[in-house]
Amino acid sequence: MSLHPQLAATLAAERAASLAATPCLTQDALTLTLANGTELTVRYAAEDAYSLRWRCADGAELGIDTAPLHAGLASAPNHLHRADGTVVADPLTRIDDTPENNLLRLVDALMRDPLLSGRAA
Repeated sequence: MSLHPQLAATLAAERAASLAATPCLTQDALTLTLANGTELTVRYAAEDAYSLRWRCADGAELGIDTAPLHAGLASAPNHLHRADGTVVADPLTRIDDTPENNLLRLVDALMRDPLLSGRAA
């Protein structure tokens, strides 16, 4: 069963003011447009396996995912792909937290600063 419908319902109920439009469910993702113009694509294969990608209003693209490729980072397996192409520890999500909490935390952070400029080392 997909987590995406449940996440869409949570966002609609708890962060409606942060959304520019109703969340859109696709075959394999949940897509969102935030009130600040950030476009977010959410893909959860399992509660601890996810890809969260976003494009800022200025065109910069960032993402957080759990692909096990950066074992040396403190947050491994989850990590943040910055707009400049560097990969750093994920400052927001935790694989041991719920998808709802991770997504709500991400939406809140993106509304404040879509580049997460003050959030990652």
